[in-house]
Amino acid sequence: MGKVTGFLEYQRIEEAHEAPESRKKHFREFVPHLTDEQAAIQGARCMDCGIPFCMNGCPVNNIIPDFNDLVYKQDWRAAIDTLHSTNNFPEFTGRVCPAPCEEACVLRIIDDPVGIKSIEHAIVDKAWEEGWVQPQPPVHKSGRRVAVVGSGPAGLACTQQLARAGHDVTVFEKNDRLGGLLRYGIPDFKLEKWIIDRRLEQLTAEGVRFRTGAYVGKERPGKGVPDWATEMIAPEMLLAEFDAVVLSGGAEQPRDLPIPGRELDGIHFAMEFLPLQNKRVAGDHQDVPELLATGKHVVIIGGGDTGSDCVGTSNRHRAASVTQFELLPMPPDVERNPVWPYWPTRLRTSASHEEGVRRDWSVVTKEFLGENGKVKALKAVRLEWKDGRPGEIPSSEFTMPADLVLLAMGFVSPVQSILDAFTVEKDARGNARATSDGRGCYATSAPKVFAAGDMRRGQSLIVWAIREGRQCARAVDEFLMGRSTLPR
Repeated sequence: MGKVTGFLEYQRIEEAHEAPESRKKHFREFVPHLTDEQAAIQGARCMDCGIPFCMNGCPVNNIIPDFNDLVYKQDWRAAIDTLHSTNNFPEFTGRVCPAPCEEACVLRIIDDPVGIKSIEHAIVDKAWEEGWVQPQPPVHKSGRRVAVVGSGPAGLACTQQLARAGHDVTVFEKNDRLGGLLRYGIPDFKLEKWIIDRRLEQLTAEGVRFRTGAYVGKERPGKGVPDWATEMIAPEMLLAEFDAVVLSGGAEQPRDLPIPGRELDGIHFAMEFLPLQNKRVAGDHQDVPELLATGKHVVIIGGGDTGSDCVGTSNRHRAASVTQFELLPMPPDVERNPVWPYWPTRLRTSASHEEGVRRDWSVVTKEFLGENGKVKALKAVRLEWKDGRPGEIPSSEFTMPADLVLLAMGFVSPVQSILDAFTVEKDARGNARATSDGRGCYATSAPKVFAAGDMRRGQSLIVWAIREGRQCARAVDEFLMGRSTLPR
């Protein structure tokens, strides 16, 4: 693939980044796509490696060697067709996917991997610029109706596949704008929202109907879950009016930290903080409470991507200081992948971390301290990990100023009341119980009800959500029509 000797001749080309001090002043994206020449050089590095482990590493099984070769040959039109054959929304994954494909790249064993994610980013952006991304309405309608609950990547991928198969699809979204966690979970500096809107225009032109502000269920989700719904829709209504229902919401139930002082003002779940800034950027100031990091000592508890997004947002608010705690020990800072082709545990520094943060590992928070009902500090203790188990280090307690504490410790499950409202059987982790392979996959225990994405597998990546949405669409199509020509 690419140039036979390309991996010997060319080095990996990283996408350009706006300087940290400059990009902290705005909420726009700061990573432009590669030029045509840069992308061609990057594609030239793809080796004729026999077994493309990169495709195994990619959850949607993108045909990576083929589009690398096409970009090397500058056949961009064929490249976007190849990319779209497995991935409905490469402009999302080309920006926010952690690129497990690159960790599985054969070149990763001895050198820097092919910049697969940057090539994907370049292909899809060029396709939009050239006007190659057009609606694909179905030639024939099936007469069947499908309700999709949730407009995140799983729901939208499932929706587009079903619409193109000829079904009438209506998407129900509890928030005031479409996109799910793409819209209200990912900061604009990683994914500007007009990028979502142009895909929604394509879906509308393909016949999809959208209903925003519509919460499907019998009781509201509760604290820590974005919810701007203006109406409640009973599950019984969907089951009566539609031939199939797909539950594709996110794993939105946040993990709490029930320690002394948790009731103090100034302690918030990350998803109480991040969506508000998305709304400000969208111009919805009238609906936004005054929750800002400006001038505050911010402590973020949780070392994952959500915590990193809180870091970037707090810095743009001009926080006085930003600290991020992680319960686990500091991962090794290794250059190569020690467990190739699998996903390695190693130190990862995000663009938000580069903008300024104090990171601390093996720390557990024990108590929040306050004055006049507001948090002012926290007590924490350091941990020592032995045989995978933590133990507190004697005399290691410390106190840290904290005017704003953001809990970013992951998500435990989908909102349980939604699954309960549909009487869907759950697995041990509180997800909808459904298989992902074989006859009847993605079907839940409730008749006509399917589940995909985080609703089925729990908290996961956008690329897994797209994969499950596509596969669920095929399962629904088979259920409705007895057979399906949709890809898995």
